[in-house]
Amino acid sequence: MPKIRCSPPSPYSAKVRMSAKYAGIDFESAITVTDQPSADFLADNPLGKIPVFITDEGESIYDSRAITQYLNRISRNALFPRNAAKRTEAERLEALADGICDALLAHVYERRYRPEEMWQQSWLDLQWGKAMRGLDILNDTPPKLPKKITAGHIALRACLAYASLRFEGKWERGRSKLTRWAKRFDDKFPELTAFLPRSS
Repeated sequence: MPKIRCSPPSPYSAKVRMSAKYAGIDFESAITVTDQPSADFLADNPLGKIPVFITDEGESIYDSRAITQYLNRISRNALFPRNAAKRTEAERLEALADGICDALLAHVYERRYRPEEMWQQSWLDLQWGKAMRGLDILNDTPPKLPKKITAGHIALRACLAYASLRFEGKWERGRSKLTRWAKRFDDKFPELTAFLPRSS
């Protein structure tokens, strides 16, 4: 059975595991510590980053967007539309959700790995601004939730769950359309909620 190296709080791990589940691809979750990467982890991904999808043949695939594309191929387009314009829309949504997560993670890491007296407030403000602009755009025009969703929808749900995990009460104000969108997603696809970002 394929294996996914992952970490419960990671939005990218969530996106990949949710995508595999939605695409009907069985997998084993391998919880992986990234702070002190083991030799076997680095053999799977020399960058020491998660998630990593490891095929039955032992091939490692990373990063998360490469994994969703791989899952789409082996599931015969379960995650991205065949239509070129609609596929671009799904890929753009995935990229925006991932980019928001990138900015939020940069914010988290600045505070986690540097002493408070060394925090760069200008850097924190820059990253926060990126994330909030992205969320504002999505709140203005939330993506529709059709019966058949895409990796873009899944990436956005993972993103919002990560924002709530790390910044609960700080991003939701004025973005009620997005919070309602997340609730509707969970109601329509309850089988995916077990993989949403959560504390380890």
